[in-house]
Formats: sequence, structure tokens, C-alpha cells
Amino acid sequence: MIIAIDGPAGAGKSTVAKILAKKLGFLYIDTGAMYRALTLKALDNHVPVNDEAAVIRLAQGVKIDLINNPDGPLTVMLDGKDVSLAIRQPRITQFVSDVAKIKEVRQVLVQMQREMGRRGDCILDGRDIGTVVFPGAQRKFFIDASPGERVNRRYKELNGLGQKVEEQDVAADLANRDKIDSTRQTSPLRQAADAIYIDTTALSIEQVVEKMYNSCKQNG
Repeated sequence: MIIAIDGPAGAGKSTVAKILAKKLGFLYIDTGAMYRALTLKALDNHVPVNDEAAVIRLAQGVKIDLINNPDGPLTVMLDGKDVSLAIRQPRITQFVSDVAKIKEVRQVLVQMQREMGRRGDCILDGRDIGTVVFPGAQRKFFIDASPGERVNRRYKELNGLGQKVEEQDVAADLANRDKIDSTRQTSPLRQAADAIYIDTTALSIEQVVEKMYNSCKQNG
């Protein structure tokens, strides 16, 4: 069974996806982490993210893998190196949408995501999972929240990681990412016609996971 979870940045997709995957015993595939890993490689190799040809070449030669840890966070491997923490830096967040909007980059990483999905029952979250990566997914969800709540969640998340950020900067970053993600020509952020919409603004993490879990258990 493949479960697709889409939605804007800061809506809580990754949080609920990880918990739901553990509850169901599924593989969790964080597609956003893959784009972050490629962005990290571009920045560390001094490749301008607006040099699309150079970024495409990087994507074609990159090796990214995701390792689920039963009792810990997802491990993100980039060319054999653990970059799980490095990809959460503000500099990565600032440029990841610019990398993710490149058509040829998406083609390369979507192929990787599909190969990972063939390993067995899995949950993937991102922007185009239910519309492009796995349009035939057995369950699709679109996770959303009010702009103010999304900013608040991302602000707390970054501070929890030890990153000192200003709330207004987080708001500006999310607004910029929303614009890029929803207007890009290739695989823009949108809700699949058959996706279940969940507004998480007034819901706890546990309530959201329970809604999704119950839906997944219905009819197998």
C-alpha cells in the first residue's frame, strides 16, 4: 500500500507521516529531505542554485538514500555521508524551493522516490506525491493549516533544533516557498482530486494521525 501526503511547508506533513508510518509499520520516505540533500551538495560545491544546467548535472550523479530508524529519526545519506542535521540549516531552507522547481531535477529525484516506493508498503510526503510521483496511491491526503499556525510551528521547530531565527523571517520564508511551490511550471503544489483534505490548524498531532490511520484501515 502506498500513502501519499501532500501540503504546503509548515503544515505538519513530515511529523504526522513519521508517526503514521511507525503506527502502520510502513517505510517512511521524506521526499523533501531528498531535495534538501541535493541543495546541500550544490551549496557545498559552490554551484549557484540558479545555474540550472550545473544543478541538473549534480542531480544526475548524486546518491541519496533514506534509512528508517525504529527508535529514532530518519537518517538521510548523501553520497554515503549522514547529512540528517546538515540539511535542516537555514541556508538549505532558503534555497531548496529554487532547486526543487527545476524540471530535470524533479525527474531524477522522482525516479529515486518511485524506486524506494517499490520496496514495499510506504508513506511519502511532499508537494506532488499524489499528483505526479504516485498518482495511483491507495490513500492520498492533503495536509494544510492556516498561515499563522504554519509559521508558529516552523518557528518552534527551528528553535528546537537550536537555530536562532526571527518569527518574521520564518513568515517571509514560508510565503516565498509557497509562491515558488504553487506557481512552478513542473509539478506545482496542488491537491489531488481524490485526496482527503485535513485542516490541522485546530487539531493536535494525535488527532490528525488518528484521522489518517482510521482512513487507511478502512477497506484495507
